[in-house]
Amino acid sequence: MKSKIKLILIAVIGMALGGCNFGHTNDPTFEMSDLYGYWLQDNTEHYVRFTNELSDENPYRYGYEWDEADEVFESDVLKEREDVGRPGNGWFKYWLEEKGDLHEIHLMSNDGAEIPKEYIVAVLTDDRLEYYEKDNKNRRTCFSRVVKSNN
Repeated sequence: MKSKIKLILIAVIGMALGGCNFGHTNDPTFEMSDLYGYWLQDNTEHYVRFTNELSDENPYRYGYEWDEADEVFESDVLKEREDVGRPGNGWFKYWLEEKGDLHEIHLMSNDGAEIPKEYIVAVLTDDRLEYYEKDNKNRRTCFSRVVKSNN
């Protein structure tokens, strides 16, 4: 009788452990190319463009952002890069890990400073991007895609 109870107990424990998901296979995964394009932050005039242009630091790519509410336009950000000969204010280098970690290094033209930021991508579809700061889950940023592009 004791051996039957032990056998049943072992079988129940085995079934319970077999149902556990130790590999986190339900975690969303994202492709770098899913980010490429032109995004508008919800309810603002703040835009971000993720490109496939390789930065000076492999495997990072370049992206840039501007805020038309501040009368800064995409052409202004591009012109500053042309004038300075390298990306500056409004530019960032980024890398998206498959598990959703989005690493951005914001570039400053005035003193050459690089400001790292880390985000977790929660949603990335053809028309929606949502992420939050790695250290502050309450600080969520949402975008809708304006144009999808390969560059």
